[in-house]
Amino acid sequence: MKKLSCFKAYDIRGKLGTELNEDIAYRIGRAYGQIYQPKTVVVGCDVRLSSEDLKQATIRGLNDAGVDVLDLGMTGTEEVYFGAFHLDVQGGIEITASHNPMDYNGMKLVRENARPISADTGLKDIQALAENNEFAEVTSKGTTEKYNILPEFVEHLMSYIDPAKIRPMKLVVNAGNGAAGHVIDAIEIKFKELNIPVEFIKIHHEADGNFPNGIPNPILIENRASTRDAVIQHSADMGIAWDGDFDRCFLFDEKGQFIEGYYIVGLLAQAFLLKQAGEKIVHDPRLVWNTFDVVEQYQGTAIQSKSGHAFIKDVMREHNAAYGGEMSAHHYFRDFAYCDSGMIPWLLAIAVLSETGKSLSSLVEEMIAKFPCSGEINFKVADTQATIQKIFDHYADQQPEIDQTDGVSLNFGAWRFNVRASNTEPLLRLNIESRRDQNPRPMQSYVDELTQLIQG
Repeated sequence: MKKLSCFKAYDIRGKLGTELNEDIAYRIGRAYGQIYQPKTVVVGCDVRLSSEDLKQATIRGLNDAGVDVLDLGMTGTEEVYFGAFHLDVQGGIEITASHNPMDYNGMKLVRENARPISADTGLKDIQALAENNEFAEVTSKGTTEKYNILPEFVEHLMSYIDPAKIRPMKLVVNAGNGAAGHVIDAIEIKFKELNIPVEFIKIHHEADGNFPNGIPNPILIENRASTRDAVIQHSADMGIAWDGDFDRCFLFDEKGQFIEGYYIVGLLAQAFLLKQAGEKIVHDPRLVWNTFDVVEQYQGTAIQSKSGHAFIKDVMREHNAAYGGEMSAHHYFRDFAYCDSGMIPWLLAIAVLSETGKSLSSLVEEMIAKFPCSGEINFKVADTQATIQKIFDHYADQQPEIDQTDGVSLNFGAWRFNVRASNTEPLLRLNIESRRDQNPRPMQSYVDELTQLIQG
């Protein structure tokens, strides 16, 4: 029995050929079907050149386990999530490697109502059965039919905005040659029907699994120039760029400046609280002060959760929270079955711009001025736990407030930082923020101090 190394904490990801191939995809589909015994599941795939074949192999596995499949075609992850809670089905699988290199692929799996399947909620069982490769015989095989989810998905997206309130604006949209383009085209048609005065300027728009402009991952600084330049060239109100399966979106203001995900959490919290005061907003512990400030200002309740989609979704369900945001550009929505979406955030952002009459830069510059942050800094270290202990010991005599929800957060009143070990690589991730009104000290001096401590 050969171990399958493509199973990770939250999903499946591996190198093509060796870690993930059609045989392994078939076995995963077959195992999913045997363990959960759904009547019907939705399956989609991103634009990678290997995705369609892996999707077909997964579908064969599901069919051989007696499961009916609705094949959604080329989709982003959230279209599969949407299908899994919107249609009369009991689960969904998206074939995607998101922002991984060209020679990778993977899968994201959900159960009924788009509940995530991760290592502690069933992924290990699927792995064990797929590795064992001995499946129960079924009396009748499942069927497959093609299904176009796009019209219903776009209809759902429109429920987050009031078309009559959207003011005229120009948006640069950068699909990065990933899966987002077809949804943007459908939204554009819908906007025209509803007389919403938004003009779309499309760059790297065509879906192309060769990724002629590089793998779409706007979190990397070198991948931001094309969106920034187009915003400036066209005098746009905002730029939007997505990763390959568009479950994350990244915003640029009208000056072409990339906006840290942390401040977008504040912006979206504001969007929900403008609609309905008193809502609960879930956030991760890495950077928090701006979120507290916005949520308090708009009469909401902030609730902290450990980072990672499985944790955020659980905490949101537990508290019936309207919105949850991570600074890594994952945004989760109650009305979207607590799943993350890369389409809902920019729609809410244009609603806030319209409602407040402010530019995106002025909205976030107020936040950045009050609560400057370092952005996430990654350090390769030999021993993450020993390094965290060293940091702890160094600051012990300053008696900071300590929070260990996720890694370690030390709060000194005028500044704070969170340091945590990566779940997936030998990295230490550091985030620092300060209160400008109490603290004239430049952010870079804190960055230098902690860098020296970690690397010294």
